[in-house]
Amino acid sequence: MAHPQMFDDDDPVLARLGGLALDLPGAARKVSHGRPAFFTTKVFAYYGGSQRVDGEWVAHDHALLVLPDEADRPGLLEDPRVWVPAYLGPSGWLGVDLGPDPAAVDWAEVGELLDASYRLTAPARLVAALDGRAR
Repeated sequence: MAHPQMFDDDDPVLARLGGLALDLPGAARKVSHGRPAFFTTKVFAYYGGSQRVDGEWVAHDHALLVLPDEADRPGLLEDPRVWVPAYLGPSGWLGVDLGPDPAAVDWAEVGELLDASYRLTAPARLVAALDGRAR
């Protein structure tokens, strides 16, 4: 049974996030488990997720899920917007609530989170292509 779509195609936060994610070398978008996922050979970001709180599912529909660099994880967990997502959390992933208003999002921070997760999941040739852009 397919998962129902759990996002709005017209979501302006998703549109802006997608633009940043798809600008990374070799990146593409698919829907996985009802949520937008950005990937190369492996997923490096999801938009939206959920967590279990006191036995109840709590949806975070306007959130970025990423695999952060291990050194950044403790600092991120101090941020009240950051939470450990169901299913992916045990593998080191974190969720960051962005909110529904794209004007209120720190897009530089989102770019840094995407970059770190991409570098941990993308093939070396794509990371090298990303590094080549900075020259």
